[in-house]
Amino acid sequence: MNLDVKHIKMGIVDQDKSKRSREFVNSFVTSGYFDYVEDLRTTDEATLLIDDGEIRVAIVIPPDFTHKLLATERANIQVLVDGMDSNSATTVVGYVQVIALQYSQKIILENLAKIGRGNYIPVQFEARMWYNPELKSAKFLVPGLIGFILAITAVIATALSIVREKERNTIEQINVSPIRSHELVIGKMIPYVFISLVAAALVITAAYFMFGVEVKGSLVHLFGATLLFIMAALGIGLFVSTIADSQQVAFQIASLVSMLPTIILSGFMFPIRSMPWWLQVLSNVTPAKFYLVILRGIVLKGVGLEAFWEQVVYLALYATILLTVSSLRFRKTIG
Repeated sequence: MNLDVKHIKMGIVDQDKSKRSREFVNSFVTSGYFDYVEDLRTTDEATLLIDDGEIRVAIVIPPDFTHKLLATERANIQVLVDGMDSNSATTVVGYVQVIALQYSQKIILENLAKIGRGNYIPVQFEARMWYNPELKSAKFLVPGLIGFILAITAVIATALSIVREKERNTIEQINVSPIRSHELVIGKMIPYVFISLVAAALVITAAYFMFGVEVKGSLVHLFGATLLFIMAALGIGLFVSTIADSQQVAFQIASLVSMLPTIILSGFMFPIRSMPWWLQVLSNVTPAKFYLVILRGIVLKGVGLEAFWEQVVYLALYATILLTVSSLRFRKTIG
């Protein structure tokens, strides 16, 4: 999965056909974001190709482009963007604005040099990206992927393992055995704790060798937060097992309460701050929301406990309450 917007198919309607217009078009090609795929004659032809999905952006250069530049007048260009994917379209427009601004600055400096004035830029800024200087979406997605895998492993596996006992009627044999209910719960949970930890370690290892995602913070903090999240997820799976009477129903409920909230409401793919207020409130029902804050803080920023202690407290309370309620319901179910 990659959210970076690159290889944008671009068509050009060059009505000027001059050295200046070719130079302007070349600034898009050399940026590394656009692929020049079509040389068009009219705006209508560009519109048709955008409608057919052949290109995503068309740049229309007017016939008086060079004349206005040489006369130090404003030269207007038209940019047509496929806005079907609003996020990508916004990114494309941002690319176009930056490239056009850089070309405009180049023209301004050339004109100043012609009249004998030095190159002077009133404000010069230098941008520095922290934590993800390459702006790779993989470094943002990998921590979310860890939470997603752990949620599936812990919730679904725990729910199915206990409901399987109900379907096979072995739960009655366990009920009359010396094994206590909390011992059964612990016995069912322990294997999935180790499986989930191994899954997290595999994802982190693969992310390091394949995408260069390095854990910059404390591995002890990462292990502790992961263990808390696993306990919270196991509590959800145990709660589902007290509701469902068949593995099919348990799988459907567990998938609904683990996959969808982790993808939609945790901040894995979509920023929570951009959601409506009622969805932001609803997002608190999934522990993955708080776990991802901790993960991204440890993996990308290398921060300490003082930066995410609130999320740790929430995960601890969530796991304690849900495990207690689920255990009580489980005892009532088999008792």
